[in-house]
Amino acid sequence: MEFSLFVHMERLTPDQPQARLNDEFIELCKMADAAGMRAIWTGEHHGMEFTIAPNPLTTLVNLAHHTKRVRLGTGTVIAPFWHPIKLAGEAAAADLMTGGRIELGVARGAYAYEYERLMPGMDAWEAGQRMREMTPLLPRLWAGDCAHDGQYFAFPATTSAPKPAQPGGPPIWIAARDPNSHEFGVHNGFNIQVTPLWQGMSEIETLMSRFDAACASHDGARPKIMLLHHTYVGADGDDVAQAARDLSRFYCYFGAWFQNKRPVEQGLIAPLSAAEIAGNAMMAPENLARDLTIGTAPEVTRRIKAYEALGYDEFAFWIDSGMSFERKRASLARFIDEVMPAFQ
Repeated sequence: MEFSLFVHMERLTPDQPQARLNDEFIELCKMADAAGMRAIWTGEHHGMEFTIAPNPLTTLVNLAHHTKRVRLGTGTVIAPFWHPIKLAGEAAAADLMTGGRIELGVARGAYAYEYERLMPGMDAWEAGQRMREMTPLLPRLWAGDCAHDGQYFAFPATTSAPKPAQPGGPPIWIAARDPNSHEFGVHNGFNIQVTPLWQGMSEIETLMSRFDAACASHDGARPKIMLLHHTYVGADGDDVAQAARDLSRFYCYFGAWFQNKRPVEQGLIAPLSAAEIAGNAMMAPENLARDLTIGTAPEVTRRIKAYEALGYDEFAFWIDSGMSFERKRASLARFIDEVMPAFQ
């Protein structure tokens, strides 16, 4: 089992200086690098202080100056917001600037809030179709003289400028959930990233079974699969219980952004009341304590051992949570010092 960190800047209130949030983001990434984590992943989002990440490639190039060895991954770029020539060139440039450390995670996106601002009228189905047409073009553009005439993109022979530092280009990861997405990724030779969110071990097992089925129907090499999961390593039972409450609040806000019905001003969604959070039974703290990778170090270790036994190659510690920087840093330090050694 390999480990990585999934992290963004997240701003919950107007009084949080963005420069300080950026400094804290870099500090967490430096911890991951010093600990020997395989990768850092950061995504793409627009107009949302909840997740500040307008261009992950820019962020990763900056992180290359603050880290030494860790791989730097987009987790993920939102495919329908890019033209394949532009994405191929920018990813290759980032790979060149970072000395060949880039990995490219690609997804269709999830927030209607973003779709209606960047691609008005597009729905999730069309976004997925755009991703499926675009992503196989990237290695061809890196190889050079790629011409294409498709449903969404058409262009004469084009070569990525610059070429990526890595032969063949950065490894590509597909964010997959349904069986068709797993099959698309595996059959194209891409790695797979899955995000079970709040549905616990049953979904973690289901997603692995879909990956296994896609691999069984493919004659090529078996790619990697990464499990991205909200994680918190608590100092004791009281600390873990507080983390469950914090993550309950985070998921209530996540759901509000996803539903796209609540007013947004200055990039911040209208605050949820205590009653609204308490009334969301699906996101109740006791459910998240059961279904996410949270607990004391021995408890988190046991959970990840179970994921490893299912066949997952990488576990990504999703640290976004709305918690203070101090609590995030303490949880990550316990993960590094008390959980990761159990897998060496």
